[in-house]
Amino acid sequence: MSEVQNNISFEEMLEQSLKSIHRGEIVEGTVIDVNDNEIYVNIGYKSDGIIPKSEYSNNPEINLKDVVKSGDKLNVKVLRVNDGEGQVLLSYKRILAEQGIKNIEEYYKNKEKLTAKVSLVLAGGLVAIVDEVRIFIPASLVSDEYVENLKDYLGKEITFVISECNLKKGRIIGNRKQLLLEDKKSMIKETMEKLEVGMVSKGNIKNITDYGAFVNIDGVDGLIHISQMSWGRVKKPSDVVSVGEEVKVRVIGIDKEKNKISLSMKFDEENPWIDASTKYAVGNVVEGTVARMTDFGAFIELQAGVDALLHVSQISKKHVEKPSDELKIGQKVTAKVLDFNEESKKISLSMRALEEETNANEEQEEVKEEANN
Repeated sequence: MSEVQNNISFEEMLEQSLKSIHRGEIVEGTVIDVNDNEIYVNIGYKSDGIIPKSEYSNNPEINLKDVVKSGDKLNVKVLRVNDGEGQVLLSYKRILAEQGIKNIEEYYKNKEKLTAKVSLVLAGGLVAIVDEVRIFIPASLVSDEYVENLKDYLGKEITFVISECNLKKGRIIGNRKQLLLEDKKSMIKETMEKLEVGMVSKGNIKNITDYGAFVNIDGVDGLIHISQMSWGRVKKPSDVVSVGEEVKVRVIGIDKEKNKISLSMKFDEENPWIDASTKYAVGNVVEGTVARMTDFGAFIELQAGVDALLHVSQISKKHVEKPSDELKIGQKVTAKVLDFNEESKKISLSMRALEEETNANEEQEEVKEEANN
């Protein structure tokens, strides 16, 4: 056999030893190189195969060097026998996605909970990838509350169910809101069962209105009416609490049918009237602040939750037409207790009595001085 014949026979033998591949075929290959954007695979063909990053995974954040290394065996799908540069274009994700679609259908039928990382944030919702299948979670189904910035979810794991699976239209919809509502319903039921009137608990201020504040206690929203926020007078709830603040509250009412509770920040041991009979006994001289005024007198705040009336006739020895002629809101005053009624929680004060006593004392001193002289 001549040398040329030997060479031809060798080339023919080499050609016969190589695989014949076709578009759509699934073959096994060995990874021979990996870079940031491509994976090179030996599939036993005369040309190496190449898997672009976009054909390895639907996750745009994936780092190929972290998930694949030389020597790894991969089952791949042939997309084109010649990609224009003499190489074979391959896909890894499409094999997974074909099986993934079957898995998704089962997840949908079984209402199975899925957990996946959010890989993409769109204007209308989130995208999570499960078994290389893209699942869209509309903004309205991301949470049971309004979400101001969907980008906060990017890269975070979320749990959801598939609420719609229409493969013909390519619609695979995830629903996280449904699970949150179910969890909340279960939590509310559990909390309502253990709550009792008089129970003291801690919760966070969720919302503030003109008439009070709502506190979340283990999933149940309770109202602290403005009248229950302090023993003292409260002009507006935001003066006392702020959103997100943790507060100690006492349960004063429960409506199990409506899952509503009434709360109070007032505790009996802090009641300012407990020792008021001693502090504000008739004859005691006290200090306070002018809190508000009417035509007939001024109300003096002796301490938070304890107000006393300073009648216009008791402001001064001289005639006073109206309290505002002599007093101002916020002014500090000193007066004598004329009357104390614990049952009706009413206290009467007199600045005039102190003035008269002072004058009487001064007159006595003058008399003593004259006698001594």
